[in-house]
Amino acid sequence: MISVEEAYNEVLSKTIKLNTNSISISEASGRILAEDIHADQDFPPFNRVMMDGIALDHKLLEQSVIPVQGMQTAGSPQQDVPDGHCMEVMTGAILPRGTDVVVPYEEVNITGDQATISSPENYPPLKNIHLRGTDRKKGDLLIPRGRRVSPAEIAVLATVGKSTVSVMQLNAAIVSTGDELVDIDKVPHPYQVRKSNSHMLAALISQSGYQATLYHIEDDLETTTRKLGEILENHPVVILSGGVSRGKKDFVPDALDALGVNRLFHRVAQRPGKPFWFGERYSKNTVFALPGNPVSTFLCFHRYIKPWLKSCGGEKVTTHTAILGEDFHFAPSLTYFLQVRTVDDQGNRIAFPVAGKGSGDLANLLDADGFIEIPPGRDEFEKGQVFEYLPFR
Repeated sequence: MISVEEAYNEVLSKTIKLNTNSISISEASGRILAEDIHADQDFPPFNRVMMDGIALDHKLLEQSVIPVQGMQTAGSPQQDVPDGHCMEVMTGAILPRGTDVVVPYEEVNITGDQATISSPENYPPLKNIHLRGTDRKKGDLLIPRGRRVSPAEIAVLATVGKSTVSVMQLNAAIVSTGDELVDIDKVPHPYQVRKSNSHMLAALISQSGYQATLYHIEDDLETTTRKLGEILENHPVVILSGGVSRGKKDFVPDALDALGVNRLFHRVAQRPGKPFWFGERYSKNTVFALPGNPVSTFLCFHRYIKPWLKSCGGEKVTTHTAILGEDFHFAPSLTYFLQVRTVDDQGNRIAFPVAGKGSGDLANLLDADGFIEIPPGRDEFEKGQVFEYLPFR
């Protein structure tokens, strides 16, 4: 049995190179970019009017009355302003030639074709003008490879004309095990439960920017070995849930061994999730075999698989901390992942324990928003102490 830190370091040392795929930006939200995105032109691409009003040469501000000539609207070609005149302009329009300041309508009185400015001293040259290239220059790196695409990135991709974009692709399999599991659209017998871990893992994979295929294997060594062999041939990354402990129906470790998957560790000194198994095969497959209890599966994904996915995709792996909001006691010499509900107290994240009924209490996750990592070596943990925090909301 190894420590949490040893298990984490082992997992992170086995990152893989992901394939890429080109998709429409309409499908790209939440995905991980596999290419750098550069500016195809200056941002903004022209001297842009920032407010509705009039544009003029600042020297004309000394005049009490300025003649108005024409209008420059957004989306229309740049116009020339005759000497000694101003021109009405709309927000987003290109600045007319011969002008260098914009005065908003709120400060202008236009009667007929004559404009009077109420406070001309407030408008130095370039006022209310968004100058070309002041945000970004053509060729500048806008979005680096490895960035998760949010709506802000979607807007920039559209701005630079990227109707399709290259993203990271993960050909992952999620495998549930157990004779007690039935499909979610079935009515279980009193001795059965519906499949939940596989759907939870699929959602977590999707939340991480990837997609996965779901499988199920019954509790039989020959069947487990045969089906896992087929899955390994088609998926470089396999995440199993269940069948990894020491019960007489836990066939996953033996099946993986028979298939030539090298066990890198099995069992971690933690609760929940102690039976966690991790290995690889010929540098072609990476296998995570998680305990079947739902909280164990959920915790192991957040503590190990999520940062592994981030690292594979080129994302930065970040850590968080929280302050324990009340005293807590835990006796076994294991790292304990305590479910907590957090509140903000003047910028500090305070974590309050959420009592549950063990690693099978899936519903308890509804009342929590993360785990704090309680280290081994002592029994008492005092209010006010700072611990590593794993958010899941």
